[in-house]
Amino acid sequence: MGAAGQGLSTDEVDGIREALAAGRKPKVVFTATAGQIAGQVGQVVELTDPAVSDEFVVVRFGRDELPFSPADVAVAPRGAGRRVAAESKPEPEAEPVAAEPEFVLERVPVPVPEQASGDGSRGERREESKVDVVESKPVKRPVKAAKPKVPAGLTVTLQYAEGEWTVAAQQGSKSLAKPYVVKPAEALRMVALVDVPGVQEAVEQILSAERAEAEQQAEKLRAELAEIEARLAELREAG
Repeated sequence: MGAAGQGLSTDEVDGIREALAAGRKPKVVFTATAGQIAGQVGQVVELTDPAVSDEFVVVRFGRDELPFSPADVAVAPRGAGRRVAAESKPEPEAEPVAAEPEFVLERVPVPVPEQASGDGSRGERREESKVDVVESKPVKRPVKAAKPKVPAGLTVTLQYAEGEWTVAAQQGSKSLAKPYVVKPAEALRMVALVDVPGVQEAVEQILSAERAEAEQQAEKLRAELAEIEARLAELREAG
């Protein structure tokens, strides 16, 4: 079983493929190469064609199903699903609790009428208690969400060289389809989707030149064929 930092081995990928064929969805844990979600647990729901893309391991994480490479995930240890899920579960937002009023006791001196005492001295001031109510507000905690991994860009190239039209496709640094030959009519339809007048005119000029050259070759071959048929007729008459 691969460690969380090593990714999936070839044997583990074959084992996951067999488990999917049996109707199971194996659990995997994200490695450090997966980015911010490293250490989280997901379920493999599909294995696409590795010849088309290096990211052929489709993992369900939360509500999303995203493709990853075998280096981004590793086989989760037994019981890791419940443990890691509990650790990775975002803290629920605290319910606002009505804070009890905070009482501040402030003593304010209140003057009282001066009265002469029996010995002729002034009366003392008495103090009155004053209560201020200060309300506290609940504090909300921000919840961070994991950022999904963005797939690499896709480039499709249509090229004309040495009398042939070819199409190639590449995603990031990986070649998805090597240049293969297409018919001129298919190339013209692809260029029509671009809707750029200069490009369409260049393609039409190339096709017109090829058409004129093909007609010349056809005329030449028809003339040669007529000569051969005339010679054959003379030989038949002589025989």
